[in-house]
Amino acid sequence: MPKGKEFTVTIEDKPGALGMCFLALAERGVNILAFQSYVEEGESLTRFLVDDVAGARAVLGGLSMIFEETEVAIVRVTHRPGELGRAAARLGAGKINIDYSYCGLELGSTQEIVVFGVDNVPRAASLLDEMEAESA
Repeated sequence: MPKGKEFTVTIEDKPGALGMCFLALAERGVNILAFQSYVEEGESLTRFLVDDVAGARAVLGGLSMIFEETEVAIVRVTHRPGELGRAAARLGAGKINIDYSYCGLELGSTQEIVVFGVDNVPRAASLLDEMEAESA
């Protein structure tokens, strides 16, 4: 899973708005694998990775939410000290700039899913794919 689609959703900064969005996804059977959310200029910006891109697209469109899809680099790492550092260092050694990152867990797995928003997704995905292969 070296590349994937992430959703960035602009949500009104008010109590319950994020919960409404996430519950609507759940009602459709869409599982959120990783997310980050923060408030900027009076709006909540939420990035997330799901197990069903088409389902998430349908839910967000049905709610008339403002969202965009972005390609991101993804790596699965073992949950132990140093793994996040290895992934970030691998990208740095490949001259890939990390704009943001966040992580989550896949259901039934003991590995973390780390999502990197980077300036060169194909190159980053290749480097992270090599790292995953070395760890296998």
